[in-house]
Amino acid sequence: MEIKEVKQNKKRYLPLLLLADEQEDMIDRYLERGAMYVLDDGGIKGQCVVTDEGNGVLELKSLAVEPAFQRKSYGRTLIDFVCSIYRGQFSIIQVGTGDSPLTVPFYEKCGFVRSHTVKNFFTDHYNHPIFEGGVQLVDMVYLRKYL
Repeated sequence: MEIKEVKQNKKRYLPLLLLADEQEDMIDRYLERGAMYVLDDGGIKGQCVVTDEGNGVLELKSLAVEPAFQRKSYGRTLIDFVCSIYRGQFSIIQVGTGDSPLTVPFYEKCGFVRSHTVKNFFTDHYNHPIFEGGVQLVDMVYLRKYL
């Protein structure tokens, strides 16, 4: 297994990016200013994008694992990798996600705790309703973890 940084042509991973963020113009807001990492384990299994949000905060903007390889620790491995390489450079890593029964418990198991909520984020910024785990995403929930 190898995790490597992608510095050029990040959009070649668009199908994987769209698993984490369903709307391409939202991905365009952070993709080029972020650091992108892919996890290769006999083929690309997952990716993540992190951005410097200032004041010692690193944000996980995108984390996705190919559906056939979910629940095999690839997502947690990417988070652990990012935390290890940015520890000492940042004090907090945060992630914004929908208030979903699928994603919030995953991040909590990875050591993140709820921080704050941005009301109506998904209904205000996306051109279509987004559903996850049978729940329509409306508010963005931020979770944080100290590095």
